[in-house]
Amino acid sequence: MSSYSLRQRAEQLLALAGIRIDGDRPCDLRVHDDRLYARVFSHGSLGLGEAYMDGWWDVADLPGFFTRILGAQLDQELKTLDTLLAHLKARFLNLQRGEHAYEVAETHYNLGNDLFRAMLGRRLVYSCGYWAQVDNLDDAQAAKLDLVCRKLQLQPGQRVLDIGCGWGEALKFAAERYGVEGVGVTVSSEQADYARGLCAGLPIEIRLQDYREIEDRFDAIWSIGMFEHVGGRNYRTYFETVRRCLRPDGLSLLHCIGSNGAPAQTDPWIEKYIFPNSMIPAASQVTAALEGLFVVEDWHNFGTDYDRTLTAWRENFDRAWSDLAAHYDERFRRMWHFYLACSAAVFRSRRDQLWQLVLSPDGVPGGYRSPR
Repeated sequence: MSSYSLRQRAEQLLALAGIRIDGDRPCDLRVHDDRLYARVFSHGSLGLGEAYMDGWWDVADLPGFFTRILGAQLDQELKTLDTLLAHLKARFLNLQRGEHAYEVAETHYNLGNDLFRAMLGRRLVYSCGYWAQVDNLDDAQAAKLDLVCRKLQLQPGQRVLDIGCGWGEALKFAAERYGVEGVGVTVSSEQADYARGLCAGLPIEIRLQDYREIEDRFDAIWSIGMFEHVGGRNYRTYFETVRRCLRPDGLSLLHCIGSNGAPAQTDPWIEKYIFPNSMIPAASQVTAALEGLFVVEDWHNFGTDYDRTLTAWRENFDRAWSDLAAHYDERFRRMWHFYLACSAAVFRSRRDQLWQLVLSPDGVPGGYRSPR
């Protein structure tokens, strides 16, 4: 098919989302290289993302562009062999066990603490903030951490576990505000080193460890933004680990992204460039993995807050770029813009959600009332 015919096909599809090629509106697509059309129709989202990284196209309002694309479900028109292979790999291979469990750290979380310090704000918290009563990122992250502590009903002297502790901010917050002691596990050496320094002087231990290896007992267990790396074939093992490590009268909180769609719809571009071996869980997978292990005391959805969080991260990233450019090239900048923009659109379009589940082993006597 000729480049002209491919452009016509692209124009017809984009018109369904109210987008023009080389138009002058913020969401219109500006094409710099006509090879774009063949690349996208051959490789779907992978081709679209790589073409953006290579500078073949631009959009003034990139999150708005992706929101229109997802709202019109144009991504369903671009299912390619790359999409099928990513789906099959996620569905039938256990990519989150053994050495594979550490791949996401090497690809993403070990990129450099300078990048994440610049992007994430005063606290290095790489998950959705809680914007119900605040208007800025730092306060939204503090509100989220406090919400977790209140939902778990933390009390001084309790021992807590943070599965996927990141840079240690949640444990530090809980120790300082609620008087607990704790253990954090991560598969990122960069995060572990930083967290140990951040939590120095507090009753907190940071381990470079796979969560499946934990044998201790705790009064409360949480996981904030880590479950997306567990993988569908390991969800049951995750909840069995939490049940084994949680005291009978304890509570656990799971904070994770959740999908409206069928399981294991892994995006090839995200898989290759951002989060290898990641998988967004469907509600059906979570509930099946919980059966016989926990009572779901509360299921809270505040997915639209992730749009605001990602927008704030991109603003921070752009403000810091003059300093970051010494360590990251222009292709990385465009890759990061693509990642943050398409992620914001996923939540803005309500394609994905942000869930917080509160779990108890046998049900809270007299019932559980969750704070909001």
